[in-house]
Amino acid sequence: MASNRGRAWVALVVVLVVAAAIGFGGYRLYRSKAKSGTVKAVRLWTCPMHPSVIQDHPGNCPICGMKLVPLEESKPKVQSQVEGHGVVDIATDKQQLIGVVTTKAEVRDLKTLIRAVGQVVVDEERLSDVHTKIDGWVEKLYVNKTGQVVRKGQPLLSIYSPDLVSTQEEYLVALRARQRAKDSPFPEVRQSGESVVAATRKRLELWDVTDAEIARLERTGVAKKALTLYAPATGYVMEKMVVEGMQVMPSMTLFRLADLSRVWVDVSVYEYEAPLVHLGEQAALALTAHSGREFVGRVTYIYPTVETTTRTLKARLEFENPGLELKPGMYGDVVIQSPSGKALAVPEEAVLDSGTRKIVFVKQGEGTFVPREVTVGARAAGYYPVLSGLSAGEEVVSSPNFLIDSESRLQAAIQQKQQGGTHGGH
Repeated sequence: MASNRGRAWVALVVVLVVAAAIGFGGYRLYRSKAKSGTVKAVRLWTCPMHPSVIQDHPGNCPICGMKLVPLEESKPKVQSQVEGHGVVDIATDKQQLIGVVTTKAEVRDLKTLIRAVGQVVVDEERLSDVHTKIDGWVEKLYVNKTGQVVRKGQPLLSIYSPDLVSTQEEYLVALRARQRAKDSPFPEVRQSGESVVAATRKRLELWDVTDAEIARLERTGVAKKALTLYAPATGYVMEKMVVEGMQVMPSMTLFRLADLSRVWVDVSVYEYEAPLVHLGEQAALALTAHSGREFVGRVTYIYPTVETTTRTLKARLEFENPGLELKPGMYGDVVIQSPSGKALAVPEEAVLDSGTRKIVFVKQGEGTFVPREVTVGARAAGYYPVLSGLSAGEEVVSSPNFLIDSESRLQAAIQQKQQGGTHGGH
């Protein structure tokens, strides 16, 4: 029994020595072939359900457990010049399946869109204050509500004034004196009568007595007790500071009227956007009160100073408001369009921004998409001006870029792994 056990140990040792010799010889043969560059590329295996799983030996997918299948090495017709991105080949039917959309790089008229929040305010050029030019008491109010609309020439109120009554009486006396003096043989007398009438009439006119009222006074010869004030313009009563029976004087504002057929919108843009805003540029206003509608106006004034706390510049926009839909106090979203000139441009969705570089996928042939690094300018209304990296007429992928980018990175990883195993000694 002992002799049999000894012979078995001797046989085992011999087998191990022979295996070691064969392995060592194979290793030396591999090394010699590696130095001569004749070792074949490493065979890679991947999961049909998870293409990101790549191994240099068969087995099961660590994610789903499916059996790995051989990954055929693809040699693209065009080599990628972008590190970390490979060339992507997609058959035409697959392009339709995933919805690949390409757009040509073209020279376009670009516009920079500046977005801000605006507030509707009254056009200051269309404000009117109503004052009396004489002392007196309000005898009758014809417009007695804030917010009421009035038309130009509409009666607003009547004022009793002793000074007005006495001046009317003086005018009647002057008219009678002129009548008596017109037959005088002395020119100086006739001229004096005319001068007194003209001076008294002028005083009435300066107190806003109308020509019609003066004509009535001349016709009837009866002084009127109260003076009627009329609306100087069409508009809405924004403020009413008077009631019946109130004593008034020239220093007081009785009404404030606003014509709202045109309004202003005040906006504040950031300091870095200030150079992009110019007089006359078109602006669009959207209000929550009028969902789906857009009001078009223009920049009419840019304030000369920047707000120190918010670092913003205030600008004034002007909008026609015939339907009175824009009401002072409303807030809305404003978009100012600033022309940027002509430039070669691609849609913003065609450019992938990694933070350190910008990449587009250029179509070459029927199904080949080559990554290319580009230099672009500031985004303008959905487009990027291309400063370098593209030529007019070249087609770039605009959708779905995230799928093309993922496949491109995967291809780069596969090629790197294949190339890493091509030469065993390096």
